[in-house]
Amino acid sequence: MKSQLTTLCYIEQNDCYLMLHRDAKKNDINHDKWIGVGGHFEAGESPEDCLLREVFEETGLTLHSCHFCGIVTFVSDDNPAEYMCVYTSNDFTGNLTTCNEGTLQWVPKNKILELNLWEGDKVFLKLITENSPFFSLKLVYKNGKLIEKQLNGRFF
Repeated sequence: MKSQLTTLCYIEQNDCYLMLHRDAKKNDINHDKWIGVGGHFEAGESPEDCLLREVFEETGLTLHSCHFCGIVTFVSDDNPAEYMCVYTSNDFTGNLTTCNEGTLQWVPKNKILELNLWEGDKVFLKLITENSPFFSLKLVYKNGKLIEKQLNGRFF
């Protein structure tokens, strides 16, 4: 099985993150979860190329700069591993558009953990909000439940 390469961005404005409620597609592994915006690499794209394209496609916003926070390795059941480049940005222009993957909403940072998030997302969101240095996080899921976490090669 071929590994997947993806990007994810938490866009910041007025102490809020732009979140995507994945409520549009029924057979979506992220159905009813809240996530940042991003997606899968296309051939020949760098992580930043992918990020800029995906953010624009999903939100209508154009990022002018971004901060590369870390990389997350997801391992889940018999699925191929996913390597996700995680970013933040507060430097953008444009107007929000409708997203075909769900509902976009600005959510206060202090309310994010009240949303229906993947357990692992809570881990890297905490690292981001604490301004941790660049991180490598490995998250292992079994039947949708987080069973293992490693930060920079150490179990925790």
